[in-house]
Amino acid sequence: MSQIIFSSPSKYMQGFGILSKLGKQLSIMGEHILLVADDVVWKIVAEKCESSLKEANLTYTYEQFKGEVSNQEITRLVTIAKQEQTQVVVGIGGGKTLDTVKAVADDLNQPVVIVPTVASTDAPCSALSVIYSEAGEFDSYRFYNKNPDLVFVDTQVCVQAPVRLFASGIADGLATYVEAQAVIRTNSDSMVGARPSIAGVAIAKACQETLLTHGINAYNAVEKKVVTPAVEAVIEANTLLSGLGFENAGLAGAHAIHNGFTALSGDIHHLTHGEKVAYGTLVQMVLEKRSREELEKFIRFYRAIKMPTTLKEMHLENESAEGLLKVGEQAIAPGDTLGNLDTGLTAEDIAQAIIAVDAISASVV
Repeated sequence: MSQIIFSSPSKYMQGFGILSKLGKQLSIMGEHILLVADDVVWKIVAEKCESSLKEANLTYTYEQFKGEVSNQEITRLVTIAKQEQTQVVVGIGGGKTLDTVKAVADDLNQPVVIVPTVASTDAPCSALSVIYSEAGEFDSYRFYNKNPDLVFVDTQVCVQAPVRLFASGIADGLATYVEAQAVIRTNSDSMVGARPSIAGVAIAKACQETLLTHGINAYNAVEKKVVTPAVEAVIEANTLLSGLGFENAGLAGAHAIHNGFTALSGDIHHLTHGEKVAYGTLVQMVLEKRSREELEKFIRFYRAIKMPTTLKEMHLENESAEGLLKVGEQAIAPGDTLGNLDTGLTAEDIAQAIIAVDAISASVV
């Protein structure tokens, strides 16, 4: 019989204005906190965070995140945490910051608390990090023995971020069930090293249904920086449902192709994780021979939230055939997840499908 594993954070909290309650939650875990955020994020949250920690009688060390989930940055932060004798690691910000603090806490064997300030990725809830080189090229997945101790989401803070990042989270979330279906079809393992659980697949499906139902209305609300019930639902889908879904139901082509794009140089690196995943999802759907109706549905949805569906929007309209083959070669690399889609796919298959998506999108009105 196949083994089933279901992995999740110890606690998930989401609500409007809850950042003022962060200190109370941290006080359960320790007294001296390592806070990691980039300067832009820290300027937004510093006053509320400092007030909340002071109210809970906690001390803290703040350290600026340098911008990349690299082994060098992880080592730097671990060294600082040891020098300052911190007891709890808290990451505040976007996906790269959050993936970094998970690695730092793992090296220190300390609790980790994740505070997303954007609903832009499914990184917060998972027991893994995507590690990159200092130059931003995909390196590897790093897996942990446990998920974060607390994921703490203030929706009032999240809607202050650019709507482009909110849309990127929707696109990242929409890959969840598409990839889960491939993992099931090929009888592959999830990201926790077991067959997808019924719960994991159900969550992945609920994620897609929530995003397709409420995503555009929520996007329009976030354009005005307001929180509505649709926004709350989509933030939960982007963060919790997508995180639990991808980890417990698995990844396949969309994220492997995203990782393939990191092999290129140029303006594509100005795109967000979710923007590249959106295109990767369409590439996976082409490789799966999904129906024209389903492709058009996804393309129209992506257009409504301004996600890329053409090579021009990906800054790849002038990319050479050799460059697209590099994407394919990176995507099929050992240790990535393209094999969960089809172990027989080649770099040329990926390159051809990337071009095909552009042609299909151009024909959709």
